[in-house]
Amino acid sequence: MSEIISIAAEVRERAGKGAARAARRAGLVPGVIYGAKKDPAMVNLSAKELIRYLHEGGFFARLYDVQVGKGKERVLARDVQFDPVTDKPVHIDFLRVSASTTVTVAVPVTFINEEDCPGLVKGGVLNVVRHEVDLVCRADAIPQHIEVNLAGLDFGDGAHISNVELPEGVEPTITDRDFTIATIAAPVLEVEEEEEEEEEGEGEDAETEGEEAAAEDGAEADEGSKES
Repeated sequence: MSEIISIAAEVRERAGKGAARAARRAGLVPGVIYGAKKDPAMVNLSAKELIRYLHEGGFFARLYDVQVGKGKERVLARDVQFDPVTDKPVHIDFLRVSASTTVTVAVPVTFINEEDCPGLVKGGVLNVVRHEVDLVCRADAIPQHIEVNLAGLDFGDGAHISNVELPEGVEPTITDRDFTIATIAAPVLEVEEEEEEEEEGEGEDAETEGEEAAAEDGAEADEGSKES
């Protein structure tokens, strides 16, 4: 389970665009906390602090304790809206959770044992199909990441979800197929060399065929001269 992070917030007394714009001018990001059959709570958070957590990765797979006054709300970030020009966060939605809450989260993928992967050792390329995997689990059992073991994989091999050891009580949202997380591709240079060799071979074949055709034409011409 990932570490629970505390975030300081203040109550936002008024709703509406005017109050939200005022908060942003003050270096804050307006947000809302909802769920658990309670009334939504409007809050403002430090933009600087929120941006730092966003850049750390795995933002939507972590639990947060939002400190509001003397109380706190345990939440999971569900949505962040960004300014289309500056790409800065302008609003955030949090979902209240408890230990028994079942949630769907996108958990980051990490790869281990690259040094024991024959395909990579020989210069192959790791082709990542999924940088995150959607998992279903209890809110208090969200894994910080899932590990994909690359040991023994060669060119053309793939790492699938069935190769991943998930924690107890954690399941992928996709259950009808053994989906691929990553594959090992052959080096691009090797493929190019093979194509060049094939082209050279085709050129040599064409040249040989041309020489044989010319020889046959010459032989036919000699025979014609003898007959005449």
